[in-house]
Amino acid sequence: MKNTIKMMLFFALIMLALLALPCISNAAETETATDESTLISAIQNVDDGGTVEIQNNITITQPIVIQKTLTIDGNGYTLAGSTDWTSTSGNQTMFTAQFAAAKLTLKDIDLNNGPKYGVQAYDGGTVILNNVSITGFRYGGVLVNGGNVEVIDLHLGYNGTGENNGIEIDKGAAATNNPTLTMNGTLTSDSTENVVRPAANGNLTEFTVTNTENTTDKVVIAGDKVLLTDENNTVISESAVPENVTTNTDEPKVIVTLMVGGEAVKQITIDKGATVTAELLKGYIAVDEGYEVVGFYTNQEYTDKFDFTKTLDADATIYARIGEIPQEPEEKPIPEEPKPDNDEKDDVPKTGVENYIGIAVLAMVVSAGAFFYTKKRD
Repeated sequence: MKNTIKMMLFFALIMLALLALPCISNAAETETATDESTLISAIQNVDDGGTVEIQNNITITQPIVIQKTLTIDGNGYTLAGSTDWTSTSGNQTMFTAQFAAAKLTLKDIDLNNGPKYGVQAYDGGTVILNNVSITGFRYGGVLVNGGNVEVIDLHLGYNGTGENNGIEIDKGAAATNNPTLTMNGTLTSDSTENVVRPAANGNLTEFTVTNTENTTDKVVIAGDKVLLTDENNTVISESAVPENVTTNTDEPKVIVTLMVGGEAVKQITIDKGATVTAELLKGYIAVDEGYEVVGFYTNQEYTDKFDFTKTLDADATIYARIGEIPQEPEEKPIPEEPKPDNDEKDDVPKTGVENYIGIAVLAMVVSAGAFFYTKKRD
């Protein structure tokens, strides 16, 4: 009897374990949100590593702080800050990934309008932006506040008051971590002013920029400037690095400014300590038809040729001289020989059909004459 009870208990425990397996394997649940209250509830209730699906445009009236691994899938909807913002705390950013345990991924979503920033990564927190548009925030679009931000696909409208402030790199007074910005895709902006800007408030002492191997746009350091470049290494935007701020990068750059006709036509970046070629520079210069680049110089008077064997360890200005493409001399046409006049007498002996007919007629006349002459003698 005791053995039977033990067996029944054993099988009951097995059944309970089997019933518990789906709950264990389905840790990353999905919650849905149609308004602000259901959004906040979904973020609180979804398991760590889960996803919140947005199913409607939502008005946000207060900051939302994330302290877990979470994906918010906007499905193309817009989250707009209300004019009746209820928070009076220091943090009035729409979304904040706070501390090292927080990893917030925003995808397929538009963030519009708010009293401070659209999103921030605070003190070890991580924010990943994938097909995200941010515009109309009073302080700036993105705040890398002692945290980590990865850009996969981000569009910035105009953010800030007075001047644009796209991505601000900073470190709050209470933050213990230094900020990191990683480019892993594309970054576009309606303004070329301060697309990426290190803060100059005295709290920021060090930051790191990283570019993945396959990224299209890069954020690079060239001397005392932080630059956003496109796929051709052309400078899109530049901002100053404040004094006494250390920048960490695996690929320090220098800026080459190309001058044509006294005007800067392009700024490109190359690796510090590398060389450039004439063919590389020509690829950045558009010339009118019939003209070409005939040389590169270090001065506007075109007296000192640029030395392409020299490595560039600092920014350089290079002047391109444009000239007309030499024209090949025109070949004079060969005069044609005059053709004979058909009305003039043709003294050239006939050798064609007409000659054969003449010979035949002559032979007939001679034959006829011979015939009559013979008859007459007979």
